[in-house]
Amino acid sequence: MKLLTSAATAAFFMLVVPHVASAQDLGSNFKRDRNVTVRERPRPDYEAKGIKAGGFTVYPRVTGSVERNDNIYATAIAEQDDTIWRVKPEVAIRSDWSRHALGAFASATINRYSDFDTENTEEYTVGVNGRADITRGSNVTGSLQYQKRTEPRTSPTSPLAAATPVEYSLVTGSVIGVKEFNRIRLTGRLTDRNYNYDDVRNIAGGVLDQDARDRNEIYYGLKAEYAVSPDTALFGSIVGNTKNYDLATSGRDSDGYSATVGANFELSSLVRGEIEIGYMDQSYDLPIYDDIDGVSAKAEVEWFPTQLTTVTFDGSRTIEEAVATGSQGYISNNVSASVDHELLRNVLLSAEASYGKDDYQSIDRNDKRTGASAGVTYLINRNVGVFLTYTYLKQESSGGQRGSSFSDNKLAASIALQF
Repeated sequence: MKLLTSAATAAFFMLVVPHVASAQDLGSNFKRDRNVTVRERPRPDYEAKGIKAGGFTVYPRVTGSVERNDNIYATAIAEQDDTIWRVKPEVAIRSDWSRHALGAFASATINRYSDFDTENTEEYTVGVNGRADITRGSNVTGSLQYQKRTEPRTSPTSPLAAATPVEYSLVTGSVIGVKEFNRIRLTGRLTDRNYNYDDVRNIAGGVLDQDARDRNEIYYGLKAEYAVSPDTALFGSIVGNTKNYDLATSGRDSDGYSATVGANFELSSLVRGEIEIGYMDQSYDLPIYDDIDGVSAKAEVEWFPTQLTTVTFDGSRTIEEAVATGSQGYISNNVSASVDHELLRNVLLSAEASYGKDDYQSIDRNDKRTGASAGVTYLINRNVGVFLTYTYLKQESSGGQRGSSFSDNKLAASIALQF
């Protein structure tokens, strides 16, 4: 539904979905379209038509929001609240070709705080993507994206002593190739991410050097699937990575991999999803850092109790980069459950609960996070939508080198205009 999707996400899905649907019409053993989630369901009377431009369609959109945050610095004491005003212009462009595809997107987010203007930020994203249809069941997709982003104060990697939010740039390039023949589908992928962090002032007036966080991450992998039936496939996947920091003194250069097995499925009209489990390992160049290894897991299961309600369960266990002094990384465990309900054709209700735990390596620190959210979406017509969202986050950090502990409540109201 184009009214509910940001320009960057919309551009990707508008690029990929038409081809997937056509492949499924040709008798793919990997189609999983028996059910449609509340958010995916077409609503022709409430979707943007876009602006035709030759063989392309342009989808402009702008969202205005006001948010009340009761703990803008994400601290346990001396909490400060503020009202944040936000404007987000976006545009997505996609081709209307019968074969192959080309798209582009751009968005910006301008945040203005009523009382604490040192928290004001501007973010933006620009990108292009494309798909080449080679033969039936075979295609190659590629994307290139540049982002200027701000690290949230609630992030576990946000420096506690920073006087202003940390800004950084992220350049991401990706190539994915898919080959499907009869009961077998092979997917290969290559992703390159380059992070560049800006230095930031500390609360004492000095400078917090962020150069030690600048890095390049390369991921490469292969996934092989076998369809045991039209609604169930088993697969094996291996994904390797190489992470190189710009400064050798950071000591966190590493190589790693995760090897998993799993299944994707759509069982009757009630359940659809993908589950995988395996082993992960990250080896560090600096001898003082031990390898991080253990069970790797990822799951997304959608339950359809009725056509008007979708319940989604997510879970993951991954190795993440750390910025805490003395730690090479941490194992992040996350689970969540969300529900979307179509109260009326143009009124959607949503709620989510989540829990996460980060176990840091080489230092005495553990973080636990509890989150919840609830929202209402009211689609007035194909050009206007109104949103109301409440978000809660609590983090408890323990250990001799613990990070920040806090709780944070946000209430936001938004209006989106699109054409």
